[in-house]
Amino acid sequence: MAEADDAAKGMLRQFRAVPAGVKWLIYLSTPSTISYGYLIIAISAYFPEIGFSSGDIGILLGANGLSFAISAIPIGILADRRGKKTIFLLGLFSIPPLIFVYAMTVDMLILTIASVVAGVSEGAFMATWNALIADQTALTTRSAAFSLSFIVGNAGFGIGMAVPSVFPIVESWTGYTSEDVHTLAFVAMSLLALSSPLALVPVLRGFREEIHPPETMPTDERREGRKLLYKFSAINSLIGLGAGFIIPLIPTWLYLKFGVTDELSGPLLTVSNVTIALAALVSPTLGNKYGLVRAIVLTQSLSTVFMLSLAFVPDAALAATLYLIRAALMNMASPLADTFLMGIIPKEERGFASALNAIVWRLPNSASTIVGGAILAADLYDVPFYLATGFYLVSIWLFFTVFRDVKPKG
Repeated sequence: MAEADDAAKGMLRQFRAVPAGVKWLIYLSTPSTISYGYLIIAISAYFPEIGFSSGDIGILLGANGLSFAISAIPIGILADRRGKKTIFLLGLFSIPPLIFVYAMTVDMLILTIASVVAGVSEGAFMATWNALIADQTALTTRSAAFSLSFIVGNAGFGIGMAVPSVFPIVESWTGYTSEDVHTLAFVAMSLLALSSPLALVPVLRGFREEIHPPETMPTDERREGRKLLYKFSAINSLIGLGAGFIIPLIPTWLYLKFGVTDELSGPLLTVSNVTIALAALVSPTLGNKYGLVRAIVLTQSLSTVFMLSLAFVPDAALAATLYLIRAALMNMASPLADTFLMGIIPKEERGFASALNAIVWRLPNSASTIVGGAILAADLYDVPFYLATGFYLVSIWLFFTVFRDVKPKG
């Protein structure tokens, strides 16, 4: 017991070295993350309740993803040239009014426009978040910083997705309808999201960015950085492609194979978020012990074993357990991968790198989810896991082969 306590204290102690400014950046962004988590679950789970078709939901989510994919790279390039913190704050300030729109109307056209703008806001966040953390940390503390970001971000998003679970209690206490409670929640989440940029303005005022446009870099240095970025993103896209076949469809798979409804699969996803967040506590320790590349390969390889095992599970309880372990192991590598990428890319191009890497993961992930849904509809419940495993193994092998001798520089 004493050894376990010492290990736990050691994992928490690693976060002390994270600069105070970075900690405040992470903590004060949480209200916005919670609000965005609620928005996503409300669109996918509440809107069908008030008459939106699955096609309407697909349009709203698809418009969000498409606008993100189109805008993220230009925003990342702009952030590298004009300053990341300004773009970051503009993205956060745009989220509250977008959530408020969902409280005021159910007009499909207006909501689609709001979804498009929300995708652009997410693009501003994704293009600047990792870069802002990397710019304020040294290589020795960056893994801990990204792990803390990953933990707090997943916890916040999970809290947002879990908010509707208390609505039946609120309805019984107040006599309000489900529509009343959801509308009030949209308003409350809009105000909550506003607290993040308002609180971060004074925090980021003290952060002085040194803006050096990529054009000022030596040509060879820029070319080498781009080459590493393209290799990293191409390999990472295979993980996104493989995951898309089944991971977004886990609730659907549980229902089709075992008859598990959203009353159980919803809480499972919330528990998964918490498990993922806790697992990231171990990430810096693994990175320090084995090195970033080997730690990433180790955790992703173990995760792939549990991914494949899901194709053979006989009951829902075992499936849920194996899924939680798989998710924890796979996402344990995420802070390490962020640390590695930000360390091999010149500081002048971190915004572009963050945006590109996010896009090349999301686009193939979205495409393979469509294929995965068709496979499940054909009652081939094990095939998506075989496909995901195959792409995972190729990606892991390529990553180790290409990057095993590459060392982050700063």
